[in-house]
Order: sequence, then C-alpha cells, then structure tokens
Amino acid sequence: MPFPVDQVRFGANLAPHPDPEEQMALAERVEALGFESLWCGDHVLFNIPLYESLTLLSFYAAHTKRIRVGTCVYLLALRHPTVVAKITSTLDALSGGRLIFGVGVGGEIPKEFEACGVPYAERGARVSEGIEVLRTLWTQSPASFAGRFVKFEGVSMDPKPLQPGGPPIWIGGRSDAALRRASRLGDGWVSYVVTAERYRQSVEKIRGAAEAAGRSLDEFQTAHLTFITVGKDYETAKAAWVKRLTTRYNQDFSPLADRYGFMGTPAQCIERLERFIEAGCRYFVLNAISEVPDEAEQLDRLASDILPYFRKRESSPPGGRGQGEGEKKQQG
Repeated sequence: MPFPVDQVRFGANLAPHPDPEEQMALAERVEALGFESLWCGDHVLFNIPLYESLTLLSFYAAHTKRIRVGTCVYLLALRHPTVVAKITSTLDALSGGRLIFGVGVGGEIPKEFEACGVPYAERGARVSEGIEVLRTLWTQSPASFAGRFVKFEGVSMDPKPLQPGGPPIWIGGRSDAALRRASRLGDGWVSYVVTAERYRQSVEKIRGAAEAAGRSLDEFQTAHLTFITVGKDYETAKAAWVKRLTTRYNQDFSPLADRYGFMGTPAQCIERLERFIEAGCRYFVLNAISEVPDEAEQLDRLASDILPYFRKRESSPPGGRGQGEGEKKQQG
C-alpha cells in the first residue's frame, strides 16, 4: 500500500442541475446512500451552466448532516487568496468542520483568466502562494505574509476554521509541477483522466519528492475524480459516457473512452476501480456520467452495485474471499 490509509473511500460529485430543489434533493440522496463525501467542480466561465462552487457547497452543507463537502477542484488562481481564506473559514465553521478544499491550477479555458484579470502564465505560482496564504490566515493571529502576489502584516481573520489547522487541502493535477506541489503543500492529491499506470507513477513521484524533502505522508490522501457510468453492457454505458462528457467539455471524448473511462456492467467498473487501488488510490470521487434526469438512478446503482463490494472486501479477514470470487458474484 503506497500510503497508510486504512480503507478505500467513496464520494460523489454531482452535475449542475437547472432546478436548485433537484440539486439539493440529490445532495440529500447522496448522504442517505452512504457516500463519504459530496463534491462539485469549479469554474468562473464554462461550457455549460455551473454554480459557483463554494456557494453551492454551503447549500450542500445546510441540507446534510454527516457527509463531508469538497471542491474537485477549486481554481484558486482566479481569486484573491485572502478572500478565499475568509470564505473557506466560514464554510468550515458553519458546516461543523466538514470541508475538504481541493485546489488546482486549471487552464483549459484561458478566457477565464483573462476575464478575472489574472495572467495565464502566473496561475501555478499563484496557486502555490495562495495555499500558503490560506494556511497562514487559518492558523495565525496576528498573521503576516510577504509573497510575490500577496502581502499583509499583523492582521487577524476570525473565526478560524473548525478543523485544527484548517480544512485539508488536496492538490489537483496531472503535471509534474502539480505532483511537486502536492508533495510539498498538499494533504492529499486528486487526479482525473489518467490511466492506472500513470497514477502509479504519479504516486511514486509524490512519495519520492516528499521523502527527499523529509516530509512524512502518513496522513496523505490519494484520490481520483472518476468519470463512471454503470449500464447493462459496456457499449451502452460507453455511448452515454461519451455523449455527456463531449457536451460538458466541448470536445470529442470518443477517443478517450476506452483508455480513461470507468464504464459498463458493475463487474467491469469494479475491475477498473481495482486497478487504481492497486496503483495506490484510496479515495474515489465518483462522478456519475449520464444525462441530468438519469443521475439519481446512476447514484442508486453506484450505491447498490459498486460500494457494497468494496465495503465487504474491507471487512473480510486476511485470506478470505479473493477478488475473483467477488467478481463472479457481481456478474451473477
């Protein structure tokens, strides 16, 4: 096991719904179905309508009691980190300490940076410095900071987050720069659209960089944003997966499906999840890919056909039921 995390966990990332009441009903459903966490993506400008992420999470938190809420991932470079520190402190306090703050660099929509007045080439540096600003304001009173983009001296931001030290920060991204940022500044790492083999290599790079810096990763979380569609067969699920993601990202996802998609029967989806577990993943943020009216059904299928397999596996004693037997039961 690349990182000493005791079990595999599953959260759910919801698509944006045009009806806010439907969105909140789905949030409540995710908690009732037993997922560990509830997530949303983040963009200021996007190809489809998208709610502002931290505002949306505040509504999720108000409509749930147990489940954690998180961004997967927040484009920190687009906002001033001092303001973000205030918003996240408030959200963590009001939610009862349930926030996981996933942050990333972004960049697939350059006009977002133009519209926000942020030089595109500075986005990585702004994220790294912004993380340091967040932790400074979350933990120190009075606080001072002197960076390239942000400077302040002798200020206090209260109330502080409920979680000691502030919400855990998970770094999103696939590039070597993102992996170095995760090893140096993150409490976790979350990927998307990578193969299991690349995931394994990335975990090794994070560990190697942390060890070289003398940093312990005992509590570090390894996660994957998982685009998943459960269907009656592989081709039916693949068609739904490609159609929805092509619309969402305004690019043809057909060439990406077989390489990066989690799709097909429950057994086929489980097999792909197992590959990532073997590669070092311990937390799956499941994004049910379907047409918006079908998302509730997809969430139900994930909860009934996927999650129990892994929960039963975690509770099995050493030397108990093997993977092959479990897959036969799923197929049957």
